[in-house]
Amino acid sequence: MTATDTGSATSTIRDAAPARPRWQVLIIRPETMTFVLLVLGVIAGALLSPFFLDIEYILSSFTLYAEFSIVALVLTMVIIAGEIDLSPAANMALSACIFAWLQQAGLPIPLAIVLGLCSGLLMGALNAYFVIGLQLPSIIVTIGTLTLYRGLAQVIAGDKSIRVPEWFIGVDKIMIAGIPLPVVIFAVLAVILGLVLGGTIYGRQIYQIGTNEVAARHAGIRSARIKLSLFLLIGMVAAIAGIMTASRLGSVRYDLGLGGELQMVLMAMLGGTYIFGGRGTILGTFLAAWLLVIVSTGMIVANVLPATQLCVLGVLLIVSIIATNFIYSRTQR
Repeated sequence: MTATDTGSATSTIRDAAPARPRWQVLIIRPETMTFVLLVLGVIAGALLSPFFLDIEYILSSFTLYAEFSIVALVLTMVIIAGEIDLSPAANMALSACIFAWLQQAGLPIPLAIVLGLCSGLLMGALNAYFVIGLQLPSIIVTIGTLTLYRGLAQVIAGDKSIRVPEWFIGVDKIMIAGIPLPVVIFAVLAVILGLVLGGTIYGRQIYQIGTNEVAARHAGIRSARIKLSLFLLIGMVAAIAGIMTASRLGSVRYDLGLGGELQMVLMAMLGGTYIFGGRGTILGTFLAAWLLVIVSTGMIVANVLPATQLCVLGVLLIVSIIATNFIYSRTQR
């Protein structure tokens, strides 16, 4: 039997294999497992403290992670497209520093915000140039640019805090139907990006590029243009998140969002986004963001040392990557 015959036979057997029952497919989806972990996390948290059953307490806790969660939604799309961006947290810091420095120098707040957002867009464009234009690995490029952006933020702010006007402080205190504005923004963005990713040609093309970029290009998909749009989008959203953080904290430092890249990637991975691209959902990242908030808040309530908390997050990241790999390898059989 030739290799061609063997391949044909294997394909025939695979085609003839009975389809999995719908309930079984649903159970082994990463999003389902994330939801189960979320429920278990809430139960465990309730045993530690009755505050875990208080909706206001949970929403208040989430505002501390809302900016990272918002960026993680867009990062999910970048990873699905087969790339990764580790610079958004540094982008947040630099955009916020530029905004705060400009308004302190006397520029009107609206103009300072616009220029801060433009700086985020420019950072996304720079990442795209290196990755798409020069064909460099995105993980290496964004490790370099995160260091660059963080350094520039320190050049602007020094080791001091830059205050923002009193009236600009308190975005997390603005309520819509009893829900903090950052949480509302996160939920609305999740719905919009979920619809875009799951229900549009653009979204399907992102999946196709992440699955097999060469085949996608042969099919007429302009992968470079789509990846450019994703890097620009995450740059802009990171800048928005940075300015939101400035409003929540009331001041800006160069180390704003330090370590946030770990939490953003963790949210995407916990939600079932495949590190090699082509798989993942906004719903998964949405649930994972809440799970991470529950876990982090639970560790704080349990008086877990900060160093130990960091170790737990690292272990969660590794386990989530391994679990996602295992699930997707099983579903492909």
